[in-house]
Amino acid sequence: MRMVDVISAKRCGREHTREEIDFLVNMVTDKEHYRDYQLAAWLMAVCCKGMTMDETAALTDAMARSGEMLDLSSIGPVVGDKHSTGGVGDKTTLVFVPMLAAAGIPMAKLSGRGLGHTGGTLDKLEAIPGFNVHLTIDQFMAQVKAIGAAIGGQTQDLAPADGTMYALRDVTSTVDSIPLIAASVMCKKIAAGANLIILDVKCGAGAFMETEERAVQLAETLVEVGKRLKRPVSAVVTDMEQPLGNAVGHTLEVIEAMETLRGRGPDDLKELCYSLGALALITAGHAATEEAARTILLETIQSGRALSKFKELVEHQGGNVAAIDDYALMPTAPVISNLNAPDASSGMWIQHLDGKMVAEACKLMGAGRVKKGDPVDLAVGVILHGKIGSRMDPGQAVATIHAQTQEQADKAMSVLLKAITFSTDEVPVPRLIKAKVS
Repeated sequence: MRMVDVISAKRCGREHTREEIDFLVNMVTDKEHYRDYQLAAWLMAVCCKGMTMDETAALTDAMARSGEMLDLSSIGPVVGDKHSTGGVGDKTTLVFVPMLAAAGIPMAKLSGRGLGHTGGTLDKLEAIPGFNVHLTIDQFMAQVKAIGAAIGGQTQDLAPADGTMYALRDVTSTVDSIPLIAASVMCKKIAAGANLIILDVKCGAGAFMETEERAVQLAETLVEVGKRLKRPVSAVVTDMEQPLGNAVGHTLEVIEAMETLRGRGPDDLKELCYSLGALALITAGHAATEEAARTILLETIQSGRALSKFKELVEHQGGNVAAIDDYALMPTAPVISNLNAPDASSGMWIQHLDGKMVAEACKLMGAGRVKKGDPVDLAVGVILHGKIGSRMDPGQAVATIHAQTQEQADKAMSVLLKAITFSTDEVPVPRLIKAKVS
């Protein structure tokens, strides 16, 4: 078999055999025979001609098997994992993992760093002094077995074909192919060994899937791939037109997550965590109805068990647990500036809040990356005091900017002014959960 024949087959729109897909993935991980120009040609052919569900599942399976496959069966009959397609202000993992662990589902969560306008869970966790995200596979599994939860970074031993393929997709304008996205997401989840996978697919200005239609299509593909590979997968499609929660920026988001674990978080973040958590509990057989599942999840918050589980996780991963109670121990920015609502005698409603532009404002202050490996400033960010549908009084602070210098704050302010639009007419609060797929 030759790679040129595999490329030609897809260019002509023919469905690949499993043997062809295995050949392709083996080529990607074979340093002697790998040719990036051939993989680039195949990726573009996939973008133009698409892939069937059988092809997508076969590609996912082959990529998962390109490296080490974790066996988590010794931890328990059900081990959970959760993935978000990336969004502005998305600190859900910091609430979801300890909440589910406190509810009796071990959580083995492998996360990533931020790139572009989306924030990364690992970066957020490193705002907690001493927190170690670099767990070995043995350390990762031992911690999940010991306390029921771990959050670590993806290792190069898991699905290495995906790392090579994604790096090339990023520079060949082939990132937005739904079959390729689905295979990339699911291969890592399958290699990581979880048998209960909950997915949060974002849509809107602050997400990679800008339309609800494409987000639903991706969610359906992800769930179907899971079914074909014998892994229970449930997905929700959620709004990312505006940021999730009120905080954008690493330390600020950790604080908001801790406040949510204390029962004081913003309504949209709490709703997302409860919706995802209910899916997990029902799928795992821990609850028969959504109402029963939400009751279990709410109890983990009200009793303090979810917060205690997060503290336990922080302690096991070398973090300073005192920072969970004393937020001043995390990186903080010295310059605080407010963006105020326009003067209007009767007040105004926030009509639109562009999540991507809010992220860009934070990125100007050093909170984001242009490319992998860039440093990030964990202290800077923005706190929103209103969201779409919020009524703001004249002169009321709409957002607070946390910056290292006044110059930084002024630059961020100029972007935020473009990100927020107002209306003199009342604006409805948008629906957070767009669809559920299981």
